[in-house]
Amino acid sequence: MEKIIFTWSGGKDSAMALYELRKVYGYKILALLTTVTDGYDRISMHGVRNILLEQQIESLGFPLEKVHISKDSTNKKYETEMKNALLRYQAQGVSSVAFGDIFLEDLRRYREDNLSKIGLKGIFPLWRRNTTMLAHAFIDLGFKAVITCIDSKCLDKSFAGRVFDKQFLSELPLEVDPCGENGEFHSFVYGGPIFKSQIPYEKGEIVFKDSRFYYCDLMPINKTCS
Repeated sequence: MEKIIFTWSGGKDSAMALYELRKVYGYKILALLTTVTDGYDRISMHGVRNILLEQQIESLGFPLEKVHISKDSTNKKYETEMKNALLRYQAQGVSSVAFGDIFLEDLRRYREDNLSKIGLKGIFPLWRRNTTMLAHAFIDLGFKAVITCIDSKCLDKSFAGRVFDKQFLSELPLEVDPCGENGEFHSFVYGGPIFKSQIPYEKGEIVFKDSRFYYCDLMPINKTCS
């Protein structure tokens, strides 16, 4: 059985790709690897709190490997931290790294070029899937996701914090990819067929950062015994 690592963003494409990977016998997923921004203590780009990430991973039932980067990290620094993490797993027999990318050729080439430098391969279970069909399949399978970040150059602030459902898809501008593959929006998956239980959260304030992105802060709901 081939040992692999899966790069987990916490979003819907990651969840769908993991769902597809689990249907393929022959892969043993050793861990989910997530990039976390120090200082913010959140998933990079998605802006999701670390505690929600950990609850998500616990519900999925996989070990979590965090790659820490600084708020002003350069590409070179990011690549070094990723390389160090992957080399540790390569020593444990990992031969490939899986991603949730769908159609960005430059991004796939970038990933594969970096992996080849240390003798690893890339796996892309969603590659070239129709993104409209993929978005609807995600919903039809029973996955639950909320929009955590939007690019204000592509979407209005009102889309931040919304549930990713068919109503959301129907209101997207025609030029926006249904899966947000061009970076139009990012999400947090809080339930679905690969989760043991839903991750409870409540929506906090929506903030504008870097003169471009709207982030909807998601806050964990503490479970108490009655």
